[in-house]
Amino acid sequence: MATPTPTPSDATPTHVHSAVTPTHTPSATPTATSSGLRRPIWKYPPNVRDDIRREYIRLGPCQPQLRRDQYPATEFGTQRRRFQASWFNTFKWLEYSVSKDAAFCFPCYLFESDASSQHAFTIDGFKSWKRVNDNERCAFLVHIGTSNSPHKKAIKSYEGLKNVTRHIDKVINCQSLEEVKKNRLRLRATIEGVRYLSLQACALRGHDESSTSRNRGNLIEIVKTFGRLSPDISNVVLENAPKNATYTSPKVQKDILHIFASKVRNKIRNEIGDSNFCILVDDALDASQKEQIAIVLQFVDVYGVIRERFFDIVNVLDTTSLTLKKELSDVLTQNNLSIQNMRGQGYDGASNMRGAFNGLQALFLRDCPYAYYVHCFAHRLHLALVGAAEKQDYVWEFFSILANVVNIVSGSSKRLSELQTAHGIEVDHSVASGERETSRGLNQIGNLQRAGSTRWSSHFNSVCSLVDKYGSIIIVLESINNCSTNSSAQRGEARDEVIDEFYAQKNRRVQLK
Repeated sequence: MATPTPTPSDATPTHVHSAVTPTHTPSATPTATSSGLRRPIWKYPPNVRDDIRREYIRLGPCQPQLRRDQYPATEFGTQRRRFQASWFNTFKWLEYSVSKDAAFCFPCYLFESDASSQHAFTIDGFKSWKRVNDNERCAFLVHIGTSNSPHKKAIKSYEGLKNVTRHIDKVINCQSLEEVKKNRLRLRATIEGVRYLSLQACALRGHDESSTSRNRGNLIEIVKTFGRLSPDISNVVLENAPKNATYTSPKVQKDILHIFASKVRNKIRNEIGDSNFCILVDDALDASQKEQIAIVLQFVDVYGVIRERFFDIVNVLDTTSLTLKKELSDVLTQNNLSIQNMRGQGYDGASNMRGAFNGLQALFLRDCPYAYYVHCFAHRLHLALVGAAEKQDYVWEFFSILANVVNIVSGSSKRLSELQTAHGIEVDHSVASGERETSRGLNQIGNLQRAGSTRWSSHFNSVCSLVDKYGSIIIVLESINNCSTNSSAQRGEARDEVIDEFYAQKNRRVQLK
């Protein structure tokens, strides 16, 4: 087969002139005009996605018109197949990437979501030319699918965005000034509700948000409160709003949160400026068992003060060093933070993080030799305390007894009530005798605190709670032991495993002295 002659660059298809002056801001400018090289639409911030789509629509699909021998041939068994330019006439949505020798779907790329699992015509590219034929099993016809297929939905969204008269900004311009004022007031009520709930770390949605529910979730209830405070708001929100413009849907809530997050990151980015910075990263499982990494930045601001800012949290497919390196690099690049300005890395001691050859810190050191790695001090302290406790029998025994005490005393609301009553009497007696100081919030009646399983420092609060309520705890345990209505197992557990052990620990301390 003859060697193909040079073809036009993917970045400048034959039907698209390269000297295009973007009509939008840099944040809304497409990264590439060629299929296969573009950044996925769902990776752009939600508030600029439509601008990106409009710019791509203005440029049009990538359909390089080449001679037949300029399309690379691929062997399928004994046959050789290649892309054909005539397919552009039959399938107007079709695109071709010279660099990948693959076909793509222009509308599906523009309106694909991050939840989509089919990437053949959007990211990976289709190149099985033997499956393109004249019968109903043609791969392109299969991709088009039925009337409710993802492709048909993308085509509908594509046509809607192309129709300028249907764009939301055009529609609003045609409305009266009074309607515009109502829309803004309605949206502002939602924005302020989302702002308040997010700052207070409260859930936005409720279990039942229907109009007949007595509690429709935090956000809708706050919007209703705004309405009770102002008749102007009450007349335009919720039931008084158009059904297609209530601005309280989950999608609107997520978009507002994304915008808030973007503004916060931009603020942090402006604080950093061109200064050097350090990164702190830790991975964990969320409530849905998905792997996530939390990213924290440390830097010195213009006033010479060391700042530490939580920057982002990212879902990852796995926690291998290469995956973490890619995700972290993407976050830094998207926010115009140069890896060359990195001066420190702080991770835990796992091999995928601290590995000297292929760990995450080693991968970043190859890009920036000044990004020194420091094993997180909090993790080191935790490991040291756990290791020391395991080597000392008395320490380990003490915390085992403490865990049993918490389980027994907190086993029922009746026992907790007895503990609070006994502790209240003890506090009153101590204050009256001058053994305790008094001030606002100093002598509150609380419960025993349970130590956490992931951070050793949480044991401190548990021990302090035990010391403060020691006498009251003994009273509750003796009450359990002496109560005839309790089972033999409960009485024996309170007496043998706890009370006797407490006194044994006390005798050991006396002997040591």
